[in-house]
Amino acid sequence: MTPSPPVLVHLCSKDEWRAALADGEHRPVSLTANGFVHLSTPEQVHLPANRLYAGRTDLVLLRIDSARLSSPIRWEAGVPTDPAEMVFPHLYGPLPTAAVIRVTSYLPGADGRFAPLSG
Repeated sequence: MTPSPPVLVHLCSKDEWRAALADGEHRPVSLTANGFVHLSTPEQVHLPANRLYAGRTDLVLLRIDSARLSSPIRWEAGVPTDPAEMVFPHLYGPLPTAAVIRVTSYLPGADGRFAPLSG
């Protein structure tokens, strides 16, 4: 039996997601600036969420079926404050909305910080 491809996640604002639905793909600023879309595993998404979006209440969590992506994914180091052995998935192309299998709000706790997800 072949293992199923991992579910990956991406964070964006509700407005960015609405625009992506209209365009059929999500092209965040990082795609132009860095050449890739930042993705995470569900277990590590709280790290970039707290680093970049602490306190924001307009975020959605996009769950992505990686088998539906046509652009390459490379697993690469994050920032120096992340655990040394931790790597993050980077999508080297736009994120097609057809690859998104579930969209949920992603809200911080009362302290403005995001908690880890499980799977």
